[in-house]
Amino acid sequence: MARIELTDASLTFSLRKSKNVTLKQYLLKGLFLRTFNPKVSIHALSDINLTAGDGDRIGVIGHNGAGKSTLLKMIAGVYPPTRGTARIDGKICSLFEISLGFEPEANGWENIRYRGYLQGETPKTLTAKVNDIAAFSELADFLNIPVRYYSAGMMVRLAFSIATAAAPEVLLVDEVLSVGDAAFQQKAKQRMKEMMSRSRLMVMVSHDIKSVVEMCNRMIWLEHGRIMMQGDPSEVADAYLASVAPTSAAHPVGGRMGDETPPQSPPPTDISDEEPPAAAAA
Repeated sequence: MARIELTDASLTFSLRKSKNVTLKQYLLKGLFLRTFNPKVSIHALSDINLTAGDGDRIGVIGHNGAGKSTLLKMIAGVYPPTRGTARIDGKICSLFEISLGFEPEANGWENIRYRGYLQGETPKTLTAKVNDIAAFSELADFLNIPVRYYSAGMMVRLAFSIATAAAPEVLLVDEVLSVGDAAFQQKAKQRMKEMMSRSRLMVMVSHDIKSVVEMCNRMIWLEHGRIMMQGDPSEVADAYLASVAPTSAAHPVGGRMGDETPPQSPPPTDISDEEPPAAAAA
């Protein structure tokens, strides 16, 4: 059984205003004093409550810096919450930063194995998938040369082909539907649909609202690290698009900076729990 359960999950990054400080600067400028080099807290996520299980296909939308990718990384276990709890059950496959783990001097065949092992494959399970990965990438003889000679598009083709060969229970997707040229994008979308059908639970992040509405049965709108609205994809998408219309207020990029403890968030709009309007009196 696949399950995601986030309860009042918050993530705060703490850093100093001055970094890469030399010993001379540290001593002469008094950077050892808190007043000269204070801590800055960035509240990337605040009071996230999310429960999902088998059959859920959740899309996450929002402006740049809203916390979408950070939310995926929290679910994947890259960032544990600094407050609240996160419980994830099931084998996770993360399709973000899919080009990580490549060895530039190794050829395509060798990198298929290197990247596959990083995804949790074993020699036995990977051997059964190598030829399918190579065929899907359409790189043919280019697989015999070091990947440092690949173009950016060729690297993405290979990375996507390897990453989507997994059979996950929990699938996390971050903007991978825009990979490659137009012809490869069609293959990528079909491959994603196949992965979705195999996975028990999926959370995807994308700025392609149309694709999210088509592929998901729930949607979350994030705003400055907080859930603004969640529920039916079409209704949440309409509300989000209305908020970013030219006549709407501007959306500053990034999380909030401030005190160590983030302020309490107002409850998000959950349209799935709304009561129908009462009938007008006769």
